[in-house]
Amino acid sequence: MIKKLVLVFIAVIAIHGYGQQGTTSPYSFYGIGSLKFKGTVENRSMGGLSIYTDSIHVNLRNPASYAGDNLETWGDESRPVKFAVGGGYTSTNLESSTATDNASSTTFDYLSLNVPLGKFGFGFGLIPYTSVGYKLESINPNGNVDNRFEGEGGVNKAFLGIGYQLAKGLSVGVDFQYNFGNIQNRIDNFQYSDGFPLQNYTQEYNRSDLSGLNINLGISYKTMLNQKLELISGLTFVPESNLTSKNEQSITSVSTLNTLLNKTIETDLADIGLEETDLVLPSRFSFGAGIGEPRKWFVGAETTFLNTSKFSNGISSNNISYEDAYSFSLGGFYIPQFNSFSSYWKRFVYRAGFRAEETGLNINNESIKEFGISFGVGIPVGDARLFSNANLGFEIGQRGTKNSNLIQENFINFQLSLSLNDRWFQKRKYD
Repeated sequence: MIKKLVLVFIAVIAIHGYGQQGTTSPYSFYGIGSLKFKGTVENRSMGGLSIYTDSIHVNLRNPASYAGDNLETWGDESRPVKFAVGGGYTSTNLESSTATDNASSTTFDYLSLNVPLGKFGFGFGLIPYTSVGYKLESINPNGNVDNRFEGEGGVNKAFLGIGYQLAKGLSVGVDFQYNFGNIQNRIDNFQYSDGFPLQNYTQEYNRSDLSGLNINLGISYKTMLNQKLELISGLTFVPESNLTSKNEQSITSVSTLNTLLNKTIETDLADIGLEETDLVLPSRFSFGAGIGEPRKWFVGAETTFLNTSKFSNGISSNNISYEDAYSFSLGGFYIPQFNSFSSYWKRFVYRAGFRAEETGLNINNESIKEFGISFGVGIPVGDARLFSNANLGFEIGQRGTKNSNLIQENFINFQLSLSLNDRWFQKRKYD
């Protein structure tokens, strides 16, 4: 049954995720797009909190989670092999000081497999990291469209990581990540005479193919404060890295009367030193801590800093700048009775959280901020001894502002994931 669920889930997410853009945010126009990956559905349902680690859930923010204690219910012999896949649907209401609009997107969010091996643990998978998807227009004083902007694409991460348990409750890990993807945009430039559009206009097409390597370092520490309360803390650090961007550009003179008259000229970017450029990706540091009763409840807080002021994509503008980004998450979960065999409902996991974020993007002297309130539930599936579950998440939030001719996004996110466990390695009881 679980295998069927996995196939259906992957098929639905793949069809919708690759058939549509990963975002509809106008703020994805800037840089390399809007940050897409914010953790697993379990993390996002707790306000983005990623410090909690255990043996049965994938944590893609901290590679130290690949290692850890074995399951008591398996006689402390091993940890399960963990498979996770997730996707989501976003509905957004866009508001400016003069107009409103609605947009939606369905996306694939992550795919991962974690394999334990003694004190070590290994993880690998795929994450859509940033996403570009916008359709914008600039209007002149006469109410005509001067320029139309359309963009799509984004950056993905393929990762391979290893974790090691240094001592009981203390684990370290590292992810090696390969970033790849492309960003494409088209700009239509219209001209008018006495308020009427001319028969010809120009169309500029740009494409950047991106690639680069970076690492993600993590530490996880947990200890019992007394017989019931457990302290859990985590720390991650991503050093500054570069993306190589191979660029191409073409400009087309478009005739509205006869497409045979269209003429395209390829721009010689090598001649002006823009055929290949480097983008500086900022460092990222996060830490947090929380307390709870193991397998019962947990509440914690986490803060993240990004040195976004060092971001560079080779493009400068008087009204756009980057400042250091900051985010704060507060969240937790509650389980009535994790090992109940008499009541299926008591094994449900209930999650909630809150997050506030300074995105690091400043437009027209307005810092772009974001916040969200989230809820979620983990539903047990399959063999109760394997602790597999389907996770549903819901978030309402806001990004941006209507001040200074900007756009405010009011969004609703729905997330769905499968977190499936299996036992591959088992000690033989008899020869």
